[in-house]
This record gives sequence, C-alpha cells and structure tokens, in this order.
Amino acid sequence: MKFIFEKYQATGNDFILLDNRKNIYDAITTEQVKAMCDRHFGIGADGLMLLNNKKDYDFEMIYYNADGNEGTLCGNGGRSITQFANKLGIKKKEYLFSAMDGDHKSVIDLKEIKLQMADVSKVEFSLDRYVLDTGSPHYVKYVNEIEDVNVVNEGRKIRNSKDFAAKGINVNFVETLSKDKIYVRTYERGVENETLSCGTGVTASALVSAHNDNGFNRVEVKTKGGDLSVEFDKKGDTEFVNIWLCGPANFVFSGEIELEENKN
Repeated sequence: MKFIFEKYQATGNDFILLDNRKNIYDAITTEQVKAMCDRHFGIGADGLMLLNNKKDYDFEMIYYNADGNEGTLCGNGGRSITQFANKLGIKKKEYLFSAMDGDHKSVIDLKEIKLQMADVSKVEFSLDRYVLDTGSPHYVKYVNEIEDVNVVNEGRKIRNSKDFAAKGINVNFVETLSKDKIYVRTYERGVENETLSCGTGVTASALVSAHNDNGFNRVEVKTKGGDLSVEFDKKGDTEFVNIWLCGPANFVFSGEIELEENKN
C-alpha cells in the first residue's frame, strides 16, 4: 500500500501527517505505523497522525505513538496538524478540531501556532513529584543541573514502576531558570525514549511551576528542541483554565512510502 505523507516538526518533536479525508488510510495497522516511524528503516518520527473529516469540526485528529499504538493527545502534534490543515487548504482564523481527549481550538498567529488545551482540575503532589493529566498523563519532578540527568534511565524507571506500569506515564524533569522560565526534558511513553520536546509535558510542567496565587500566567519553557510558552489562568493550586500552548510548527518534507497491505 502506498502512503503519501508530509512530515512536520514542532520544537524537534516530529510527526508523519496523512490526509485521510477520503478514508483511504482507515485500515492502517500498528505494524505500518511502527514501520513508518522507525528512524532506521522508515521515515522516522515520534508519532503519526491522521487528519479526518468530522461533522461540525474543521477536522479530526487521530494520533498514534511511534510504537504503533493509538495515543492520547499530543500538544506539539495538535499544533503541527493545524499547520498541515492550513497547507491542505483548510483556511480558518480559528480552528476547532476533535481529538481523543475532546475538543480543541487552535490559531495560526504569525510564526506561532497556539493550541488550547483541556482545563486541569486535579493535581496530585507530594514532596518530590506532581502528577496531572494535560490530555496525556504526566509526572513532573524538579531537579538541579538538568543537563546531567540521565532522562532515559530515570524516566524509564518511573514509567515502569508499580504505580504507573499498567497504563504508562510521561516523565518530565524540570529545572527552574528564573521566576517565569523553566527547562523541561521529557521521557515519553509510546516512544519509550527522551524526545526533543513534548507539548503536553511542557504544559504540565508550566502549570505546576506557576508562581502567582491566581490569575493570568505565562511561563516560558526551554526544551532541547527549542522554546515554547504556556499561557493560562490559575484558579487555585490544582485548577487551571484557558490553557494555551504556543510555539512554532514547521513543514519538513513530503514523500511516498510503500508498505505491505493489511492481510487481516
């Protein structure tokens, strides 16, 4: 089967995008997704997305992790698919699309793509960690000298610990750079490795780093793949609304790849 794709990256978080408005990729398999995301024998990506038609929406986003399994929301993916939709001719001032965790708005603002994230009303915290869901589940841990942290080894231990092994969790290591700027490195489930950036992880880390007791916040975030920002209204220690993930999302290249048909 021939797949016609475009590749995008958002602060180094890279994705394969397929236009599925004519339903030609409905039968895509786990093995095909995994093969395309393979960095040695395929196109190479952290994940793959289908852009589908859906009534009352500009499009629907279906996201697959690099391991071939359907995933939850990907924040950088949501910003990339907005850019992809625009390139396909879906021109809007503000987009409304459907994803696994619900409805999302997105806006193309000059060189930035802004994605509205789901509200957060629950944060579990203890002395050394925070756990919250920003469309995907995240574990946030503050560290010093973040460049010296072995993110793969430490992240894998937490992701596979007895508390999280069954469903998995994304693990974020965060260093405070200033009052309103942090540095985030993330181990992503599904990729099972460190990625250059993780949108939902950046969002989770920014929320728990907010210094204001309440009201509007903007947190600048450094990742290995580039800079993002997160804007939100804080209503309490565990409640955040009007959350926007902001940053670039860029086309990389397009092409075709031939893979074996689904034999099932």
